[in-house]
Amino acid sequence: MSTKPMGVVKEIRRGADSTVVVLSGDVDLHQSPTLHAALVEVAADRPKKLILNLGQVQYMDSSGVGTLVELLRRVNAYKGKLALVGLTDRVRSVFEITKLDKFFSIHATEDEAHAA
Repeated sequence: MSTKPMGVVKEIRRGADSTVVVLSGDVDLHQSPTLHAALVEVAADRPKKLILNLGQVQYMDSSGVGTLVELLRRVNAYKGKLALVGLTDRVRSVFEITKLDKFFSIHATEDEAHAA
């Protein structure tokens, strides 16, 4: 089941064991509040696995990273799993520079994330 897109959230696909959220565009100070609201709503359903597809995200600032860190805390709190997939080199470097790549489960594709 897909949900109406909002802001950088282009698509939400809910399955039996997982939910995939596809993001697009720049995740910055202007988009983070809308993204935060959408991700809190998705996490409230407590999917066993929450997969964020960032393949179409070209830029992410510290507010976007902060939003994802909070989402990771929420998902960990209910013992779910959060995976990030399809990171562009630019976005991946943000996670590497901040050493957050050690805390997030990062995969090349949605299929890899589903299998992990």
